[in-house]
Order: sequence, then C-alpha cells, then structure tokens
Amino acid sequence: MPEKKSTIIIKKVKKGHGAAHGGSWKVAYADFVTAMMAFFLLLWLLAMVSPEKRAALAQYFKHFSLFDKGGQSFMLEGQPQMLQQQGASVPKQGVDFGKGDNVNLSAQDLRDQLKRSISERLDNLRNHTMVDIFEGGVRIQIFDLEGRALFRPGSAELSPAGKEILKVVADNIKDIPNRVAVEGHTDSSPLRTGKITNWELSAERASSARRELENDGIDPSRIARVVGYADTEPLFAEDLNDPRNRRISLIILQTKPEGTKQRQQQGENLNPFSRTGGESFVSPETGALRGSTR
Repeated sequence: MPEKKSTIIIKKVKKGHGAAHGGSWKVAYADFVTAMMAFFLLLWLLAMVSPEKRAALAQYFKHFSLFDKGGQSFMLEGQPQMLQQQGASVPKQGVDFGKGDNVNLSAQDLRDQLKRSISERLDNLRNHTMVDIFEGGVRIQIFDLEGRALFRPGSAELSPAGKEILKVVADNIKDIPNRVAVEGHTDSSPLRTGKITNWELSAERASSARRELENDGIDPSRIARVVGYADTEPLFAEDLNDPRNRRISLIILQTKPEGTKQRQQQGENLNPFSRTGGESFVSPETGALRGSTR
C-alpha cells in the first residue's frame, strides 16, 4: 500500500503592537485632581470661618433662590437677623473709641475731630501736624519744619510750640479710655555732641512728650508704650535729613474686645501695634532707657 503523506500545516502569527493609546485619560485625571483640590480648599476655608458666619451661610442657602438673590452677598443682606437667630451678638459699628457720651466715636470721627480742633486752635502751627488712621488706630504726627523746631537742637526739651500742640491733642483725647503709644523719631543727621546717639535722643523726646501729655491731663495708666526709633522709620524716605522726619508720633490705640483682653492676660501678645526688632524703650514711671527683649 502506498504510504500516506501527512500534511503539515504551519501557522505563522504576525505579532504587532496594539493601537496607540489616546491621552484622554490624562484630561480626566487632571479634572479629578483639580476637583479634589477645590473640594479640600473649600473644607479648609469653612474650617477658618467663625461659627456665627457658618450659621449665617447655612441660613442663607437654606432658602436661596437664584432668581431672587442672584448676585447679592449674604454678608450684606440679612446677616444681622441670621446671627441673632443663632444667638450670636451683632457687633456694633463705631465702638472702638470712647465710652459714655462718645460710645459711637469711630476712628474716622476722632481723626476729623482732631483735625478740626487743630485747625481752629492752632492756625499758625497746624502745618506741624498730620492726623491719619494707622493700622486701625488714629495717629497724630507732630514734626519739625525748616527753621521751626519743636525741640531744642540735640535736646529733649520741648519748645513752647511743641507744648501748645500737645495741649490741644490732650484736650481732645483725655475723655476717651483708649491707650496711647508715644513714639520718637529723628532724621539721619548725626548729633554734634557725640555723647548720645539718635536712639537715645528719640527715646528721650518720646518720654518728654509723654510727661507733657500727663501734665495736660492724660492718665499715666493710659500710656501703652514709650519708644524711640531714631532714624529707622522716616516720614519722608526720599530725604532722610528732611526736618519733618524729626517728629513725635502719638497713636490712639483701638479698644480690644473682651475676649482678646483675656487671651492677652494668658500671655498671648495680640497687640496689632506691637513691633519686632531692636527698639529703645523708656519706662513711663522712671524715664529710664532700656533695651527691648522682644
């Protein structure tokens, strides 16, 4: 019998790469990461908001209508009523300065009152002063002019003009309870005597202004600090020798809320007017110069 030949079938598999992957997954992943970042940012912002404001926010969106209140802020419309519903007290405006008859005296009111009084009573000396709102408080700058100094050269002795200006300021602030910071500044001109530097001179002049305020009726317990900055904080930085850089700054500090006072008694320094760095302080009681430990 003839021998049967077996048929051999060879299958050749052609190997090749699959279809190229698209980049659409990257777009989806980026959208997911962005959404998560926005979500956690929202959680962080909500955690930073006071409970009263969170309650007001929840109340606002509880009955929110896009057609009725679109584009309106819940902080401006109806917030006092919302806070009262939650049992929170609504802070009054303009209670930072004064008590009794001056309970509604705001920083702007005090600034305008000082400007008006200086203009009426110190017509020939009003160019020596500048009143502004500084970090929430009211600041009175009393500075020298060319040929018209408020202190004797190289001395902490006030001139009659300087005493007159401080008298007007004291008359306007002695009936409010706010504390007063007294700061002394000089220009960059070195002292000719060589015995003291601008640091000592600025501190001594600040202490001299403090004593004059107390003589004019300011309670010594209201003095918050007496400090000299020498020429480190010029009023006119473009000319460090400008006579107007030689000045006394009186800052009427805002009254702190009760909660802030309690935290400060626990050792927390929450004074918005506190400064860091090297400073020269003068003790309000003794007038002695001492270095800052802050």
